[in-house]
Amino acid sequence: MTHQPTLQPKEGWNVLHLFYRLEYGQWQTLTSEEKLAAKTNLSALVQEARSQPSTQLLTFGMVSPKADLGFMLLTDDLHAANSIEKKLTLSLGIEVLTPVFSFFSLTERSEYTTTEEDHAASLVSEKGLSTGSPEFEQAITEFRERMKKYLQDRLYPNMPDWPVFCFYPMTKRRNAGQNWYALPYEKRKELMLGHGRVGRRYSGRVRQLITGSTGLDDAEWGVSLFAHDIFDIKSIVYEMRFDEVSAQYADFGEFYIGLQLSLDQLFRRIQI
Repeated sequence: MTHQPTLQPKEGWNVLHLFYRLEYGQWQTLTSEEKLAAKTNLSALVQEARSQPSTQLLTFGMVSPKADLGFMLLTDDLHAANSIEKKLTLSLGIEVLTPVFSFFSLTERSEYTTTEEDHAASLVSEKGLSTGSPEFEQAITEFRERMKKYLQDRLYPNMPDWPVFCFYPMTKRRNAGQNWYALPYEKRKELMLGHGRVGRRYSGRVRQLITGSTGLDDAEWGVSLFAHDIFDIKSIVYEMRFDEVSAQYADFGEFYIGLQLSLDQLFRRIQI
């Protein structure tokens, strides 16, 4: 077999969100031996995927009838993402899993992140520090370390095992008078920094990953939220709706809510 070269993005990881409906009628046509073999096959596939470098595969039991089970796959190789997705779809047998929604995106840095120049200016104007002073240099060093971790978490995240999961796609509006891309960069940055301050109020309660899908899927971003309490998911999304970025310039797709479960728990939950 010819070795397949990897297809790795310049930076970041490939991200696939996959949601399926279980066709119970088709599942019931399988014999007991076939059902056991199918579940063993899916378990082996998940284990194989998780053993690959720079790859994470999360499994969810979905809460609403929109879907029965879901997966979130992060991997550095586009060939691996494509291969795992095809295998997942067929993992329980032909026509047992029906895809109901999928979303492809890349982890990405934010173009509105505070720069070192921005932070240096704020140290002078707001903190009263003198450029080049020991206090100034210490503050800059601390800022660089924070940003290094922030960028690592954005591009190469370690996804949490928190039980509550929410995913939704989002696009910025291009309506007359509400065209996000017609705004000057500095105005967009100002709005996004305010938007981020709302999100930071949920630090420790909600983990968020924003992935970019411009040119890759129908929406422009995918939003993945993790929490210990479904109330915190509802609260952060509700509060964000009043921020100008969302109220004036954001359109949202369907929301998918799931519970992060082990495969054994997932099998019991969907009763197979």
